[in-house]
Amino acid sequence: MKRAVIVHCWGGNSNYAWYQWAKAELEKQGYSVTVPNMPDPDPPKLATWLPHLKEVIGPPDDELLLIGHSIGTVTIMRYLETLESGQVGKVILVAGFTDQLGFKELENFFDTRLDFGKIKPKSKNGFVAIQSDNDPFVSEQYGERLKDELGAKLVIKHNAGHMSGSVDGEEACTELPEVIENL
Repeated sequence: MKRAVIVHCWGGNSNYAWYQWAKAELEKQGYSVTVPNMPDPDPPKLATWLPHLKEVIGPPDDELLLIGHSIGTVTIMRYLETLESGQVGKVILVAGFTDQLGFKELENFFDTRLDFGKIKPKSKNGFVAIQSDNDPFVSEQYGERLKDELGAKLVIKHNAGHMSGSVDGEEACTELPEVIENL
């Protein structure tokens, strides 16, 4: 059974931004889709997010698609680091990043460096990084880093901001076709 799990951003929830749109589009393609509400979303804590994600996923398999947005991407990479064996099918990272962005609230996700050597082989069909060229929080350079470290296919969206809900005057992103186009 094809499954997908979408991990939301800091302060987000299952109904935020483009998540429900992506869920509906994936279901049209035969996926069983879960968009969990992560615990303590503001500020997020890896100590609660990682066990929750593991519980939501259950046993991973190569039919599992993982999609993360912003800190959800880091949560997915931390999850992949913990897999002793097996693989997921594919990973899509939206506004993903690899290092502390300067937000004290996110430091707990970076107590150790991401281990790309452990992460990369855990996705059978690789990684896709979808970045915006004007994201106010996550610079485009992180897409290049994900491409270099994980061999990710890099997709650059123009003037798409953080691809989230309406924050800091940014128009809400309610559809993200690049996710579906890069299955």
